[in-house]
Amino acid sequence: PSFVAPGQLSVVNYCVLMLSHVLSRSLSASTNKNREDSWFKSLFVRKVDPRKDAHSQLLAKKEDTNLYKIQFHNVKPECLDAYNKASEEVLPSINADSHYPCELIGTWNTWYGEQDQAVHLWRYRGGYPALTEVMNKLRQNKEFMEYRNERGKMLLSRRNQLLLEFSFWNEPTPRPGPNIYELRSYQLRPGTMIEWGNYWARAIEFRQQNSEAVGGFFSQIGSLYMVHHLWAYKDLQSREDTRNAAWQHEGWDEVVYYTVPLIQHMESRIMIPMKTSPLK
Repeated sequence: PSFVAPGQLSVVNYCVLMLSHVLSRSLSASTNKNREDSWFKSLFVRKVDPRKDAHSQLLAKKEDTNLYKIQFHNVKPECLDAYNKASEEVLPSINADSHYPCELIGTWNTWYGEQDQAVHLWRYRGGYPALTEVMNKLRQNKEFMEYRNERGKMLLSRRNQLLLEFSFWNEPTPRPGPNIYELRSYQLRPGTMIEWGNYWARAIEFRQQNSEAVGGFFSQIGSLYMVHHLWAYKDLQSREDTRNAAWQHEGWDEVVYYTVPLIQHMESRIMIPMKTSPLK
């Protein structure tokens, strides 16, 4: 109303004060109840236990036994033949020399995928100490250092990764040819490597029947949460037939369904072995 008598004003103020007091007590009680509920619920929330083992210990064969290095060299197109010739002269001599605790598993040129690219895969028996020993000895190898200097003039870029092999995959061994090789590389979402390994430990049996599985690896240094699967086929049609046949096995569709969401990015390379590659 536009006019309130003095007696009426005191009644109005009293009502406002009482309403304010009631609301304040109600809000306070609600806040206390929420705190009690939160504390009570916290008694039943599952705590995440700290991991006792690194992923590498859970997924890999013994880390001090085998370490792998994969190299990707992007070559100037006009230099590819000279690069291949130099690599075929020098790399096999290192592989054959027992002075170096390393093995050249395979060396390829990319056929489909990144063009004018060379891919080399090395194994170091003895893990990181073997890798360090090889690096130190190669610095004293005049032939290799000359090759490395000449190689540098032929390259546009290069990168490498240090890898461990999955415990449930075959260890790569030399095989006769002719074959083509597919390197399928998966960039996984961080935190999903164990889940990937669990599915593929069961799935690999579906892909062993034609002996196409060469090796499976995951990165330790370089791009992390990276998985590489290496496959061998007689030709592209054989690849198509083999991959289609996997869908006839019960359980393969489930593996694909549950592993695809783990992937951030994937890439496929079809590679041709160089003349001196142990994987022909």
